[in-house]
Amino acid sequence: MILAFGAHPDDVEFGCGGLLIKEIQNGNQVRIVVCSLGEAGTNGTPASRKKEAQNSAKFMGAEIEFINLGGDCHIEKNTKNTIKLAEVIRKYKPNIVLATSQTDNQHPDHKNLSDMVRDASRFARYGGLKELVKNKTHNIDGLYYYQSSAEIDAKPDIVVDVGDQYEAWAQSMSMHASQMKSRGYINLVTSKARAIGASIGVEYATGLWANDPIRIESFSDFKTSSRNY
Repeated sequence: MILAFGAHPDDVEFGCGGLLIKEIQNGNQVRIVVCSLGEAGTNGTPASRKKEAQNSAKFMGAEIEFINLGGDCHIEKNTKNTIKLAEVIRKYKPNIVLATSQTDNQHPDHKNLSDMVRDASRFARYGGLKELVKNKTHNIDGLYYYQSSAEIDAKPDIVVDVGDQYEAWAQSMSMHASQMKSRGYINLVTSKARAIGASIGVEYATGLWANDPIRIESFSDFKTSSRNY
């Protein structure tokens, strides 16, 4: 199971929607956790943005839920919020956790949430935390980061070809219609996906950044580069 966290109702779709659609098509379960309702946004209301996110998740084939970490522009990095995230991880027991990028960008909610998801992934396996005794401890297999729509970096740790999923990905993004009034987000995401795709010789791709070294059993079985030297 993949558990993907986003600070706002559209973050996950814009950041890694194509990858999640591919995983769902491959038979894997995906759950999206949205940590605010975009209350501070210029366009759309909390109710309308929640509905957009629900419609998008349904279209993708993902489950979705919303938790309150203080609201849009008020997501603070603190132990209370981190415990809430750890509770979610223990509840669903994912193999893989996805979070927004560790880099600072135009919205502080992204970095604050990213830091807390990282810490919550560790909290989820600590047996002595009294706040988490409701659910058994859980060790995830891996934590990876995706970029927000505004970030451009064509050198991720992992690159996934999402060319076959691009049309569905664009459709899932378009369901956040209120946000298209402020910026051309689909064009931004598409340009980034093309740039990352070009790095491995495909039309569209999504990049992920690893929180920890990636362990492999045999180096000779590992495709170390996308280049054809």
